[in-house]
Amino acid sequence: QVLLVESGGGSVQAGGSLRLSCAVSGYSVSTSCMGWFRQAPGKEREVVAVIGKTGITVYTDSVKGRFTISKENAENKLILQLNSLEPEDTALYYCAADLDRYTYCSIRPSEYTEWGRGTRVTVSS
Repeated sequence: QVLLVESGGGSVQAGGSLRLSCAVSGYSVSTSCMGWFRQAPGKEREVVAVIGKTGITVYTDSVKGRFTISKENAENKLILQLNSLEPEDTALYYCAADLDRYTYCSIRPSEYTEWGRGTRVTVSS
């Protein structure tokens, strides 16, 4: 059974930083595509960043240069470093795994079959 558990969310002021972590069990983060997604109140879930088996990454335009996705294979974790946070980044952040893709990852939430329960990020102005 695959289990994903996010942590690291919190409340920060604009310009601040957070480091989100997704601890994974029942599955190796090094073997296929994983991603971070977010959902703001009243909005649809959207991609933040995805990373493939070989480290190829894709970011949504609004976070490029501010967020960094990475894998800690030894600890079996997916990481999202959030810098220069803006109020528009406020959302519930989820990590997810696509067990059927390996190198080039989808940015569509519907393609990801395994999900955590989310960690909340609140950015105040």
